[in-house]
Amino acid sequence: MSERMLVPLDGSKVGEAALHVLENHIAKLSPELEVEVTLLGVITSLTHWVVVGEASAPISYTEEELRMIRQRVEDYLDRVGEPLRSQGVTVNIIVSTGNAADEIIKAASEINADLIAMSTHGRSGLKRLAFGSVTDKVLRGANVPVLMVRAPEGTDNV
Repeated sequence: MSERMLVPLDGSKVGEAALHVLENHIAKLSPELEVEVTLLGVITSLTHWVVVGEASAPISYTEEELRMIRQRVEDYLDRVGEPLRSQGVTVNIIVSTGNAADEIIKAASEINADLIAMSTHGRSGLKRLAFGSVTDKVLRGANVPVLMVRAPEGTDNV
């Protein structure tokens, strides 16, 4: 029997909170259970802003810049997946581009995930309205259980 889990990460300590909870959960599972964790990084912006004087304009990243961004995300996911690998877990990495919530739901379907484990920034009120909630969109749109982990107080967002 196997268990497939998807963990979307955004590169922040807040985002990694779910990863730590998942590591503890996996340690308690039966040794006969094969666990496969897919770490997902989503590149959400394909442009950056160039400011000259009082004017600014969005400029698309070049293919080389996108390749470098993708490589940095892959390296990050590989690094944070190491503690899981040391527990004997198979760790896969996916880097995609697009809307974060849509890409998470799509990846869960593609890997036939049994669970999505993700952190929430815990925003509420106007901040939530302004920024939206990727976690909320995934919770409402996913066809598998979603484990939401709220990051501990004082966790740095960067």
